Amino acid sequence: MSDDYAHGRRDGLRLALAILAAEEAKWSALLGESPSWRTNAVRKVRHKTFQVAQSRVQTALHRVTPRNDPAIDAELASALKKVGL
Repeated sequence: MSDDYAHGRRDGLRLALAILAAEEAKWSALLGESPSWRTNAVRKVRHKTFQVAQSRVQTALHRVTPRNDPAIDAELASALKKVGL
């Protein structure tokens, strides 16, 4: 696997993580806001689904990130800063 491919793969996972975080924040703001119990239940399930997806993407990101490489920490920090996290 080339370095460019691995870098692109990590960037893709970071982007997916940022999208999931934004969606999770949107649904967490809506929890319990509706007078309908059914709507609140659906929102709670969606919120939990985004939380689970975030943890799975985070796990995948950790698996493809090389260990003991200080350049990766700077790369991760710059990517997170770029997406606003």
